[in-house]
Amino acid sequence: MYEIYTTAPADEGRLNTEMRVYELLEKLGIPYQRVDHEVASTMEACEAIDKVLDVTMCKNLFLCNRQKTSFYLLLMPGEKKFLTKDFSKQLGVSRLSFAEAEHMEKYLGITPGSVSILGLMNDTEHEVHLSIDKDLLADEYIGCHPCINTSSLKIKTSDILEKFLKYTGHEPTIVEL
Repeated sequence: MYEIYTTAPADEGRLNTEMRVYELLEKLGIPYQRVDHEVASTMEACEAIDKVLDVTMCKNLFLCNRQKTSFYLLLMPGEKKFLTKDFSKQLGVSRLSFAEAEHMEKYLGITPGSVSILGLMNDTEHEVHLSIDKDLLADEYIGCHPCINTSSLKIKTSDILEKFLKYTGHEPTIVEL
């Protein structure tokens, strides 16, 4: 059984990146609910966690153009199917594909399976373009990882948009997938 926490974990054995997420959420006055769990790197693995937190984890996709010069973080409802051509068309970008792990680490400070909007706190040069599916904005809460896939957070969507993104300086492009 999972336990729900509303505070940061003890720093024992936690990654610095994860602990920095909790520090920033505290600094910005963003409350959250947290559940620790085994590695959850797929949407299927998140289903039990979703039930505990009473939230649907959003699908976070880190993409790049063919030349690997433009990078995109797409947030969409977990149950939606991702079609590259639909997303590419809305952005006016051709040939998007999944970005490599080295780019995730470089721009978001995360590893595959841990992609999260919270990784934008590490993108101080604004190299990553944020896109959010319109349907996700209708949800009161967003479920995401704190830059590591062994914990999950439930955060108010309005806090992400109005406090977190304001702090990071990332302006989302709203898309319909």
